[in-house]
Amino acid sequence: MSDESRLREEICRVGASLFARGYTVGAAGNISARLSDGFLITPTDACLGFLDPARLSKLDRNGEQISGDRASKTIRLHRAIYEADQALGGVVHTHSTHLVALSLTPGVDSRNMLPPLTPYHVMKAGRVPLIPYRRPGAPEVVDLVTPHVPHCRGVMLARVGPTFWHENVSAASAALEEAEETAKLVILTRGACLPPLGERDIDDLREAFAARW
Repeated sequence: MSDESRLREEICRVGASLFARGYTVGAAGNISARLSDGFLITPTDACLGFLDPARLSKLDRNGEQISGDRASKTIRLHRAIYEADQALGGVVHTHSTHLVALSLTPGVDSRNMLPPLTPYHVMKAGRVPLIPYRRPGAPEVVDLVTPHVPHCRGVMLARVGPTFWHENVSAASAALEEAEETAKLVILTRGACLPPLGERDIDDLREAFAARW
């Protein structure tokens, strides 16, 4: 199997898993992967639960579509994220319920909307800045998101959903899922849980697991 075929299968596998577990619904969300000669991205208005590897949108390095169904309108943001960090290989965006709910909650810290409640959140997701609301596909979102790329694994687009990036699609999805599960813990405990992990604990996770916090 070629690298491109493998990436096509990975996008569809991750999309189906996210959809089956309720991380995205309907035709919401999108997934992309970097190729040696361009990019793959889920088509516009495609349901992540029922993707066809052969119909994924393929674009060249300049963002011009080569094949597949019409590319998601978020390709501009995805390409900017890849350009900001050449080591990145996958970007995942969903409309995950608990993260969206937290983005609607007054008093959320825009610098980092999720407290470090678990070691896994620190290790996998890290700090999650909250990006102020802009309509889906708005060009100014690119300028709001890309400064965070070298320092974070992902951001939360207020009222819309999380966008996470990593060395591959599966790792980006795992980071996003960890953030969504932490948001669920915040909501389930209504903020009345034990204090977040302290700086000494976080330093330990940085040293042991290269946590990006």
